[in-house]
Amino acid sequence: MASIRKRGNGYQVTVSNGRDITGKQILETTTFVPDPDKTDKQNQKALKRFAIDFEDKVRNGLYLSGEKMTYEEYIKLWLKDYAHKQMEQTSIERCESSLNNIILPAIGHIKLSKLQPLHIQKLYDDLMENGYVIHGKKKAYSTNTIKRIHQIISSSLNTAIHWQLIESNPCNRIKPPKVQKNVDVKHFTLEQAQTFLEQLDKPYTVVHGGQNKKDGSPSAKHYDTKEIPLQYKVFFHMALFGGFRRGELIALTWDDIDFETSTVSISKSSARTKKGIITKTPKTFSSNRSVNLPADTIELIKKYKIEQHKYRLSIGSYWEGDNYVFIQDNGKQLDISTPNHVFKKIINRYNQSAKDKDKLPDITLHGLRHTSATLLIAQNIDVRTVSGRLGHSECSTTMDIYAHALQKQDEKASESLASLFKKKA
Repeated sequence: MASIRKRGNGYQVTVSNGRDITGKQILETTTFVPDPDKTDKQNQKALKRFAIDFEDKVRNGLYLSGEKMTYEEYIKLWLKDYAHKQMEQTSIERCESSLNNIILPAIGHIKLSKLQPLHIQKLYDDLMENGYVIHGKKKAYSTNTIKRIHQIISSSLNTAIHWQLIESNPCNRIKPPKVQKNVDVKHFTLEQAQTFLEQLDKPYTVVHGGQNKKDGSPSAKHYDTKEIPLQYKVFFHMALFGGFRRGELIALTWDDIDFETSTVSISKSSARTKKGIITKTPKTFSSNRSVNLPADTIELIKKYKIEQHKYRLSIGSYWEGDNYVFIQDNGKQLDISTPNHVFKKIINRYNQSAKDKDKLPDITLHGLRHTSATLLIAQNIDVRTVSGRLGHSECSTTMDIYAHALQKQDEKASESLASLFKKKA
């Protein structure tokens, strides 16, 4: 029978759980806190039910105590019974990586109930001070990374409270480093974007041979003239003129494109996981959106659709596709890493022959999305419209990421206002 004792504003519930090897009685305890919105009679009934449930858990071996298990032991339960049921696969994998490589080596050995704010603060301080080593070089952890680590620890401990393993979350009593605002994001200028688009239509030469034979003499060189496949031209045009994310483009099917209204509907995104590429709904509701594209881009997509249809007919039973816009040679969904490789090759090929002043910056494929947003802001398109096209949940997200472009527009506004008064003088 559970014993109940009043302690402060709550009640301590104690249940005997047998005896240890020395014959000492094992007592399991937990705390019940009355609901201030309920009457005393209602709380007393709830307390009795709580005590009975607690006793049943102890008797059946289902009670887990934060006094007994380490944080690492708890995390195994949290991943199995919470994360794998509530989180997306991509988030789980990022979470497990941070836990296994950073968090658990530092605090995994500490008893769950003994985990204190100072333990977690020391982890953050060590990460900031010591960083990590990759390929023999020391690098610093970004404040964004430490913020993510804080969110993982805090989320896991909030669940521990819900499971009544601990009474409070030590993460609530410390603050992770403030996330640094992006001073600038890598993107093309208008002129650089035009140069990149021009490269998509230019043939290029591939050299074969020319290597030395066994006797030391060079082999004959062969030159092939090639063109960038139309599907990649479409991919990069859509990334630039629609501001789409890579995963959103990879997930597109032909049903998502409305040629009559010149719009593309975004309702899913693809990502790589340990189990392969998965296609899922976007992370936030606002990521579901319809984006209008310029007439030239729509015409390019139409041309590509016709080309893909002809190709599909030409390969017959080799086709294994599922209506995806961007495909492998058998019609299956394009691998998510392929556009990155093609994008880098185009830039590198151009830069090899370009003058230093004309070379394109080494940006990522995601930089085309940044270019889209930055150029729109430069054309005085309001932030709300830009935010909607990008699928940001809040305008503040857009303002934080593209603060550099907004600052330039503010400077132009200041100059424009000053020139207006000069004309009046």
